[in-house]
Amino acid sequence: MSGPATVTAAILVIGDEILSGRTKDRNIGYIAEYLARVGVDVREARVVPDVEDEIVAALDALKGRYDYVVTTGGIGPTHDDITADAVARAFGVPIGEDPRAMAIMMERYLPADLTPARRRMARIPVGADLIDNPISKAPGFRIGNVFVLAGVPSVMQAMLDFAVKSMRTGVVMLAETVEAGPAPEGRYGDALGRIAAAHPEVSIGSYPSFKDGRFNNQIVVRGKDEAAVAAARQAVEAMLVALQSDGKLL
Repeated sequence: MSGPATVTAAILVIGDEILSGRTKDRNIGYIAEYLARVGVDVREARVVPDVEDEIVAALDALKGRYDYVVTTGGIGPTHDDITADAVARAFGVPIGEDPRAMAIMMERYLPADLTPARRRMARIPVGADLIDNPISKAPGFRIGNVFVLAGVPSVMQAMLDFAVKSMRTGVVMLAETVEAGPAPEGRYGDALGRIAAAHPEVSIGSYPSFKDGRFNNQIVVRGKDEAAVAAARQAVEAMLVALQSDGKLL
């Protein structure tokens, strides 16, 4: 589904620690859910290592395909925090110590405490706008359609609140959930496929789960038109009732 009311985004997670499994990503799900609430559809997520060529290649692919790209990780004080350099290279602009960023950093650190490592966090691509960081002060930035945020979840979340203020947002995706109970997907899969074909303006998914020793299925109808979502939900509910009455769900 696409159209004038659709705004798309991709998430690019940067860091060897994510790929090694040493750190568990907590940002993709948060960003996707957050953006969905304001009408931005996340269409893709990638994880790349701390390798400049890999970051640049991912940015080149994503920033031309989606309205926005949100990156997390790699803007800290150590030598392997190379996201800012990679973003500058992807946009073909110089990078250097930004006086605006330095002024913000000095709100937290005494001049004697601004070590060369900490000053690295003030290196911003030329032409970028800063993104506030109310927790640790070191700012993120936006250049073009790319938003560069911290990797630490609490810091990223605070920065995202500021980042979305400059995003163009679309119509919020609606979601309706129909409980299918313990019925196996195979019992209603064909009928659900027919409903999906008859309601192309929405997406319909079936999601099994196992919790507290019990198997359960949920059918989720998603779309941006309230009437279309309601109609598809009613069709799903009617389908389940019909199969139940025929004894075909168990």
